[in-house]
Amino acid sequence: MPSGDRPLAVVTGASTGIGAATARALAGRGFHVLAGVRRERDGDALRGSGVEPVLLDITRPEQVAALVDRIGGRGLRALVNNAAVSVNAPVEALPLDAWRELFEVNLFGHVAVTQAVLPALLRDGGGRVVNISSVGGRVAMATYGPYAGTKFALEAVSDALRRELAPHGVRVVVVEPGGVRTRMGDRGIATTRRRAEGMSDELRGRYGPLVEAVTAHTAAHLERGISPERAASVVAKAVTARNPRTRYAAGLDAAVLTRLARVLPDRLLDWVAAASLRPYYPAI
Repeated sequence: MPSGDRPLAVVTGASTGIGAATARALAGRGFHVLAGVRRERDGDALRGSGVEPVLLDITRPEQVAALVDRIGGRGLRALVNNAAVSVNAPVEALPLDAWRELFEVNLFGHVAVTQAVLPALLRDGGGRVVNISSVGGRVAMATYGPYAGTKFALEAVSDALRRELAPHGVRVVVVEPGGVRTRMGDRGIATTRRRAEGMSDELRGRYGPLVEAVTAHTAAHLERGISPERAASVVAKAVTARNPRTRYAAGLDAAVLTRLARVLPDRLLDWVAAASLRPYYPAI
């Protein structure tokens, strides 16, 4: 049970990666963290001083309601919307039900949790919402359309929410990681490969080499990525800073790409993106 003198925080998607590291980082900064996990065994691995695992699939209304019950009448200092799934596929090749599933987790689930806990954030008098986006929320590379679409949408929702809640003392911050060495990245690559294997011959002929290049590029990029703990330190700063910025990049690659997206014309950015993929195309 949380100590009454510890501020309360919720972190979704805390089973592994950035979410687990963020839960531990916030606990180390004096928070009692309700860490959302999807399986009991993930919670057992995470449980520790200041970290209380709770079963939370953000697409299941009954589990979101149980989280609200767990908060009870306390004020909530911070909500970190971190849960996410990843898949790369050409726009034409990904079935609509897969698009909808991606948006259910990466966007609608966050909206559901935010709506549910906003009364507790307002009770705190200075609560904070930190939405974990991605460099893909600013730059949509080839085959990143589905995933980046969810993150672009999350960025837009974050902007609107920030402006709506500012008069009420709740700050809304976006964190945009680049490459991070996590299981989510590995799972995303595996899912991308399965999707590619299921494409029709026509689609494979049209997009097969591109998907292979993107998958190889992504794997190399993740291998060079920052650790979940380093990303979590950026999230913790977004939670605890007295006057937080509206956006934080996590990793040098994210900082560079988000800046390039602001200043380069679209056609030049297209050329840069294509050039970065060229070395990863399969040999013919």
